[in-house]
Amino acid sequence: MEAILKVEHLVKTFGTNEVLRDIDFSVYKGDVISIIGSSGSGKSTLLRCINMLEEATGGEILYHGKNILDGSVDEDRYRTKVGMVFQTFNLFNNYTVLDNCMIGQMKVLKRNRGDAEARAMEYLSRVGMEQYIKAKPRQLSGGQKQRVAIARALAMDPEILLFDEPTSALDPEMVGEVLDVMKNLAESGMTMLVVTHEMAFARDISKRVVYMADGKIEEEGPPSEIFGNPKSQRTKDFLSRFTKG
Repeated sequence: MEAILKVEHLVKTFGTNEVLRDIDFSVYKGDVISIIGSSGSGKSTLLRCINMLEEATGGEILYHGKNILDGSVDEDRYRTKVGMVFQTFNLFNNYTVLDNCMIGQMKVLKRNRGDAEARAMEYLSRVGMEQYIKAKPRQLSGGQKQRVAIARALAMDPEILLFDEPTSALDPEMVGEVLDVMKNLAESGMTMLVVTHEMAFARDISKRVVYMADGKIEEEGPPSEIFGNPKSQRTKDFLSRFTKG
């Protein structure tokens, strides 16, 4: 089976600071991969390079075998296929929930209003936000905003969804509603790459877990292996903080 996405020898530096060092991994259809690690280990930068929000310093990112870093890729079109859900929602505050989920479809995918609305409603229903279509983001809780952001990303028909710490800006009581949506997506076969501090999600929902430290992949494997029998001492030390008590 061909990988949808392949990262090869990826490097990212900010000045003299090497944030990503020789990153290699592949994403296959139906994968749910959780990327875990301490703050500053390069997790979010990796996602931002994959989504072309940061320019990689070296290496390749292959989408269906084509290197997206060679300058020939239409970034907007690529981002419809490799969608991103951000920590801080990134909704348009002056638009309604429904319009937030329609504008990208109409501008980038050139869908007509009727088709865009039908698709938006389908996914807003799926994340339980169909009754809020006339609301503006300021009228919503953090968890509701994140569910709208997920619906907006889904409405673009992505092949892979990237999640950059999607629950870390939420109040604790709202984390569950977003994780439930993500769990349902994973169970429906959506290909997902998730940077997260939610260890239960990484352990119970992922097919693979990638542990990053100091800008490189320290260890990766099935959750049973990473959580049950990690090979690296650094992985053990990191996970011991979450399993105490």
